[in-house]
Amino acid sequence: MAWTWTFENADGDTLPVDQPSHDNQGDAETWLGEVWREQTDAGAQTAVLYDDEREVYRMSLEPSEN
Repeated sequence: MAWTWTFENADGDTLPVDQPSHDNQGDAETWLGEVWREQTDAGAQTAVLYDDEREVYRMSLEPSEN
């Protein structure tokens, strides 16, 4: 299995990101924790995690409103 992320902008377009594939979900999530800020600076608003071709979940990278 290969765990990978894609990033989408506000229009839902996938942004080009040179990223590694990961052996497990935990490693993929750790990687996202290290790079999400630079991805938002590049226009990403949503991160989508895949396990091979299967979408596992998507999450907003926008700050939450309290």
